[in-house]
Amino acid sequence: MRALEDVTVELRSGEVLGLIGPNGAGKTTLVNVVTGFDVPDSGSVELEGRDITAWRPHRRGRAGIARTFQGSRSFGGLSVRENVQVAGLGVGASPREARRRASRLLDLLGLASAAEAPAAVLSHGQERKLEVARALAIEPRFVLLDEPAAGLPEAEIPQFAEVLRTVRDERGAGVMLIDHNMALVMEVCDRIHVLDRGRTLAEGTPRDVRGNLDVTAAYLGESAIPEEGQPDADR
Repeated sequence: MRALEDVTVELRSGEVLGLIGPNGAGKTTLVNVVTGFDVPDSGSVELEGRDITAWRPHRRGRAGIARTFQGSRSFGGLSVRENVQVAGLGVGASPREARRRASRLLDLLGLASAAEAPAAVLSHGQERKLEVARALAIEPRFVLLDEPAAGLPEAEIPQFAEVLRTVRDERGAGVMLIDHNMALVMEVCDRIHVLDRGRTLAEGTPRDVRGNLDVTAAYLGESAIPEEGQPDADR
């Protein structure tokens, strides 16, 4: 069985694209292919018309493609601030510029009060926000976020939605969002691409996807897609 088959996804500048599907649908595999951690058997990855399929992950990062992982990749012995600075330094920012980016992003993500704490002591929700800050520190043109809201307290979800809008609207970046919080996805995404068993099941606006009976059927027993204006059934 193939993890992905005949899947074409386009992430545009200045939009938030939701990538959703039941567990095992192939979402993380797709992110791995786009960011260079998995090599496809066929097909290609293009960046603004240029074939980058053979590029290693670090080269894609320097070209402006950033990502987060489901598990924490932070340096536990470094402070929260240092973790973000390292990401900026890794793409050629000066130490002064890396510090500036870190301060701005920690404020944006509500981590300023923990800036000098070791990353190892963060809660799970704080770790997820640190992962996002590290990805944004390279000032990406495109950023792929793999379950960034997992572990966030419910009260912090609206603030996180504003972070995504800021990245889209103020920086003009393309954001791909994978998350099981369907209320967040439906609220913040401009378009949604749905995978099921490694294939594209549907794509369109949140309204289009919400009304698609095939999508609803695929999610039965997983996480329900809330009706428009209604809270997520999982919460």
